[in-house]
Amino acid sequence: MSEIAAQLERYRRGAELLAVVLTGVFGEEEDFAVAPGKWSIRQIVAHLADAEMVGAHRFRQVIAEDTPTLIAYDQDAWTRNLDYARRKPKQSLETFRRIRAENYELLKGLPESAFDRAGNHSENGRMTLRALLEGYAGHAESHARQLQEIREEYKKVKGKK
Repeated sequence: MSEIAAQLERYRRGAELLAVVLTGVFGEEEDFAVAPGKWSIRQIVAHLADAEMVGAHRFRQVIAEDTPTLIAYDQDAWTRNLDYARRKPKQSLETFRRIRAENYELLKGLPESAFDRAGNHSENGRMTLRALLEGYAGHAESHARQLQEIREEYKKVKGKK
């Protein structure tokens, strides 16, 4: 399996990984945060859905345009101003899954040479399609680990009550 094929498979599996980690989450667990100012499960899943939409746009810009500018965004402002504290985790997960599946279908059909195409990120500088793919694959994985840690902490706290 080529490096790109392996990255694409890793990227594709991110949606399944999140779905497994979130199995059985409901009620007050959705809003549990490990500390004040930390994101809850609800907020993280909403963030993942919105970040995947941003990724969809970035992937398409790099594929279709010559050296596009990829604009950074303030994830904390999005969390506050896009009402992540009220978003429905199941809906956010479904949005993430749908967009990731569409992105995967787009990306898997590209020739390997397309992954050398690049854009200029407003904070990170030059980013190839390959780097974007790797970054978004890792994004779902790191938040899946974070969600698992939150769930484990919730069980400890709930067990003490």
